[in-house]
Amino acid sequence: MRSISGADIYGITSEEHSLGRDNITVVKAMIDAGITLIQYREKEKTMLEKYRQCEALRQLTKDAGVIFIINDHVGLAMAMEADGIHVGQDDMPVPVVRQLVGESMIIGLSTHSPAQAAAAVESGADYIGVGPIFTTQTKKDVCDAVGLTYLDHVVTAQKIPFVAIGGIKEHNIDDVRKRGAETIALVTEIVGADNISKQIAMIRRILAG
Repeated sequence: MRSISGADIYGITSEEHSLGRDNITVVKAMIDAGITLIQYREKEKTMLEKYRQCEALRQLTKDAGVIFIINDHVGLAMAMEADGIHVGQDDMPVPVVRQLVGESMIIGLSTHSPAQAAAAVESGADYIGVGPIFTTQTKKDVCDAVGLTYLDHVVTAQKIPFVAIGGIKEHNIDDVRKRGAETIALVTEIVGADNISKQIAMIRRILAG
């Protein structure tokens, strides 16, 4: 099984915020800029549209050696032989997902509290999403921002790999880094950039301290 550990930026798709570009174009730009961990997340498309995009993205990521994670849809992740599946608190429990996808697929679980983090570890998740750190409009069904306090808890109390997520932008990413987050998810800050390569380079300069 591969791991998210070692990835600095966790890229997530969002076609509606991509300045008219499709996900394939955006993901190719991410890969060309050195992103090694990408999640396909689309809420509004039909399953057939998602399937067709993921076919192309699975080939792109496989050719580049990039970890490819699919959000929510266990069956789609299995059909694509994705590297991972990411689920939320209202999705199927992690042990059930594990029975379906087997031992070789990464399972990520979104968490919003210390209790959920502890339960995720107990359930056998391979990594957790920690957030939303800040207020975000990218997801329509998102819970309230949990702030940096929950991030502090995970850094000090949990050993599981995690990705900090939610409202993270160029102006606040250094605050997240300084709290101990090694893998940080960005959505609109990357997909909505005029020049994705330059934006990623700028973010990496911030992360380098």
